[in-house]
Amino acid sequence: MPPAVHDPWTFLRGHQAVSLCDWPARVSTVLFLGGCNLRCPTCHNAQLAWHPETLPKISKSSVVSYLEAKKDWLDGVVLSGGEPSCVPGLEDLCAELIQTGLPVKLDSNGFRPKVLDALLSKGLIQAAAVDVKGPWEKYPVLTGGRCTAHEARSALESVFDLALRFADAFTFRCTRVPQLSEEDIQKVRDSLPQGHELRLQDFVPQSPSDA
Repeated sequence: MPPAVHDPWTFLRGHQAVSLCDWPARVSTVLFLGGCNLRCPTCHNAQLAWHPETLPKISKSSVVSYLEAKKDWLDGVVLSGGEPSCVPGLEDLCAELIQTGLPVKLDSNGFRPKVLDALLSKGLIQAAAVDVKGPWEKYPVLTGGRCTAHEARSALESVFDLALRFADAFTFRCTRVPQLSEEDIQKVRDSLPQGHELRLQDFVPQSPSDA
């Protein structure tokens, strides 16, 4: 039996036409892909991450038409989620997007460093923003029990190695969730590869209806 063919466009469940903050210093459009390999209790996009089937699909044709019409004043496409690195066929999706002439940035939790490596090495993305959720010992709590401290450290340190190879491609972020102290945030800063700074984000509690 031949392997199942996955259309990555079927994971598309959100499109923000214009963003001035998702790719700093660029005007971008943001595509949101459903599904996630973590279960962070402070997730800002819980429905998309955990219940994407409850959200309407967005057609490939509508996105491609938008990009073709607006590419002269857009500076790039951001793939966010959820967790885009979990989407089957992600390389094909990125390849289709860059055919529009726009660069692609990926937002990720960093737990699939081999995916990031392949996308960067093949020139399918030009930038990656990786969320470092806290010090390693707090990852089990911060991810809803979906990983151990060792697993978190192993995955993120592989990403840090990538950041030394693709120095200009990476941004590292951390959200000030209630579980983190200033000492925890400093530990995150200290863990980053040389030459990279931590971008802090404010925590915005989700409403009960979003979970």
